[in-house]
Amino acid sequence: MTDEKESTFLVTHIESDSAVLKDVHDGQVHTLSSNPGLDVDDAVEATVAPDPPMEVTYQVIEVAERRPLSIEESPEPPTVHERELAAETPTGELSREPRAGVGEVHVLTPPESETEDAVADVIDDREGTLSRAARLGVNRVEIRSEPGVVAVRYLP
Repeated sequence: MTDEKESTFLVTHIESDSAVLKDVHDGQVHTLSSNPGLDVDDAVEATVAPDPPMEVTYQVIEVAERRPLSIEESPEPPTVHERELAAETPTGELSREPRAGVGEVHVLTPPESETEDAVADVIDDREGTLSRAARLGVNRVEIRSEPGVVAVRYLP
């Protein structure tokens, strides 16, 4: 098969006989003609190919890696370093920094009165947040906040 595509996908929807994968690099959506045991919010390193003859649905040729992803809001406050990053970042902006090892930390600086809404926005954008986690090769997203600071931690 010449139309095989190897990438990292986020499983966005499943049924007993199908699944929907979103390529976390280019955003392309692939509907599978069968579900090879995937769950919603799985990150899958896989090779897919279109089903002949119509090439409307896809099949998984190979799964190199599969890992469940999660988002959680932590009761812990942002770290000292995350607060320092926030202090250097203008209100309403985002700063990104690689973590030691694997992952990233994104620090948002909403107006203090809008901190809870900013946390809710990150959680509500589940597909976008988990696609980013899959792209970064991590398993979980932890959100820490205090007025004016939201730290989105992409962790192994």
